[in-house]
This record gives sequence, C-alpha cells and structure tokens, in this order.
Amino acid sequence: MTELPDHEVPSFPMARECPMRPPAAYREIREREPVTRVRMPDGQVAWLVTGHEQARRLLADPRVSSDRLHPAFPGSLTAEQRTAAERVRRLSTRRSMIHLDGADHGAHRRFLTGEFSLRRIAALRPRMQEIVDRCVDDLLAAPRPSDLVEHVSQAVPSLVICELLGVPYERRHDFHAWANRLISRTASARERTAASDALNECLETLVTEKERGEPADDLIGRLIARNRRTPVMTHDEIVGTAVMLLIAGHQTTANMISLGVVTLLANPEHKAQVTADPSVLPSAIEEMLRYFSVVENAPARVATEDIEIGGVTIRKDEGIVVSGLAADWDEEVFAHPDRLDFRRGARNHVAFGYGVHQCLGQNLARVELELVFETLLRRVPSLSLAVPADELRYKDDAGIYGIHQVPVRF
Repeated sequence: MTELPDHEVPSFPMARECPMRPPAAYREIREREPVTRVRMPDGQVAWLVTGHEQARRLLADPRVSSDRLHPAFPGSLTAEQRTAAERVRRLSTRRSMIHLDGADHGAHRRFLTGEFSLRRIAALRPRMQEIVDRCVDDLLAAPRPSDLVEHVSQAVPSLVICELLGVPYERRHDFHAWANRLISRTASARERTAASDALNECLETLVTEKERGEPADDLIGRLIARNRRTPVMTHDEIVGTAVMLLIAGHQTTANMISLGVVTLLANPEHKAQVTADPSVLPSAIEEMLRYFSVVENAPARVATEDIEIGGVTIRKDEGIVVSGLAADWDEEVFAHPDRLDFRRGARNHVAFGYGVHQCLGQNLARVELELVFETLLRRVPSLSLAVPADELRYKDDAGIYGIHQVPVRF
C-alpha cells in the first residue's frame, strides 16, 4: 500500500460534523487505509488505526508499548504543551499500571483484579442502588430545569468511586475540576501542571495517612495491606494507581450516563423499547458503549519492533493511535453502525479497549449505567430534555467525549 507523502498526511484529531457521530473522515480513511499516517498536534507523525480487526490485533500485540515517557508516544498536546507538561506526564502516568508493560503491568493488575470482579461488583450493587436513588432524589428536588450532569451523571460515579477507594467525597468538586483540566485538549500547560500537582498532592497525603496506621477496609487500604504482605508497588506507584482509578472511575462513566440518557430522551422509540422490556437494557448499554466509545483515541502505543499490519509496516519506535470510535463503526463488523440497535448483541466492541490493558473497571461501569438508566426510567417516566439534543454543549475539546450540561424537565 502506498504511503501518503508528508505534505498530504491529514491532521489528527479530526472534527465531528454531528455531535452524535464520529468524524466522517474516519470512514473514508478506513475504507482506503485502515492503518494510515496522521500528524499529531505537536507535529509528530503517528499511525492511526481505524479498522476493527487491526485495532484488536495491535492492542493484543506484545510488540507495542504503553510507555508514555517514550519520545514517540503520540498525544493530543501541542508542541508547547508537550514540552511544558513533561512533569505532569511523569507524575500522573508513569506510576500507574495503564502505562506499564509486560511483567510490571501484570503484577500491578493482579493486585487489583479482585476488586473489580463480577462477584465483588455484585456485592456492591445494593449500595450502588442506594447512591443512585439518593442522586435521583437530588435531581427531583432541584429547581427546574435541572442539570442531569450535576445531580446524576457526575454525582453517581463520583460517589461510587470515592466510597470504593476511601477518598473524601467532599473533595469531589476539586476532583472534577482537576480531572477536566487533565483531559482537556485546550487547557494550557500551566493549567494541566497545576491540576496534576493538586491531584497528586491530595492523594499523596491520603495514601500516606493510610500507610501510617492500620489500613482501612477500602480499596486503597486493602491495596496497602496486600502490598505489605507481598511487596509489588512502591509508595509512588500506589499514589499513581489511586490517581488513575479516581480519574478513570468517574470521568468515563459520567459521560456515558449523559450521552445514554440524551439518546433515550431524544429517541422515544428506544426509550419505549427499554421501558416496555427492561431485559433489553444490558444489550442497549453495550450498543451505546459501541456507538459512543467515549475514550475514542486513548489507546495510544509505541511499536517496540517492526510490525506488518493493514498493508503497511509500522517501524520500531513509531507512535500508534487506535481510534476505538472508528473501529466500533467498522461496517465489516457492525452492519449499519449508524443505527442504534438495542438488540444487536455485539459485545465485541473496543469501547473498553482490548488485550491485557482492557479496562479493569468495566464490570463496575456496566452496573452503574444499568442502575442509573433503570432507576430514571422507573422513577421519572416524564423525564425530558429542556433543550433539543443538538443544542447541548458537547465535549469536543476533551479526550473523553461527553456533554457539559444536560438540562431536563419532568
């Protein structure tokens, strides 16, 4: 396959024409070259993967690295931001398992797997239902129109992950602000550095306090106790793990709640389908996960060896960006991907990634989504959007797609 000359390499990320659909360029690129070169905001050229088969193959390939400190690791920062944010990268990514490879990654992941098993999440389900009900109560008591994001979308996953980790919930507004700056594509390097410093300092203090005494019966406490028996993580790595879980544990689910509720309210036939037959809800959630794939470009990698794939050769030390959103709209795998089909039954999407780095918290996310959607449909059957869906402010400026505010009436 012929590679494009440098002056014809398209820029990445690409703009959406419709807030509820991926950029049209993804389909054009996938049909032409499912693995093609793009120019990142900092000027580096990397490989963009838009085909479903190629995405899964690369994410499962041991010849790719998740090390964000590699000079060729692709990101969405400008050259100025990339230079100034080096300290942010070292503080907030190097110390968590999602950016480790091989045996180091495996050891860290095994320490956490039990905390997110199906059995563990099932045991937490009654408490999560209490949290959802409390948040829906707050929504119903708020002045109308009420903001779904403030009262439900952000509140539910924040309460759940804070309680799970043993993090003070009263700091939730700080966590939201810090996380939003860290995933923003428009925040300045100074803002990103300040947010990273504040978040790391907060969790550094919390972990240190838990390490000094008898660890509490929460995830961080159990991690500390486990690490005392079998040392695997350094203090810094425990802090980094807490940072990673806190951000990942509420940002992705919060945005999926907003997008999912808007989808149901803007499509009465889909809302009626789930309301009439609640057993459809798990399949509907999988379809919405596929349809939106909110962490659309997060699986970034660097080749550690030459890799032949999709008719091209990715050379050692070249960057790779796997677009989960593009892959999950691959017509060869998902017929009519633009149609929301709640009975599609396809769990082979890559919304949670794929391979050894597949999202550890996916069981938790699925239960949170199911509880929120079911509870809203049951308790607030008259719920409706206060403004048309196409007038909402979507997060085109963030690494995790979503909606800033969702005003609703009931």
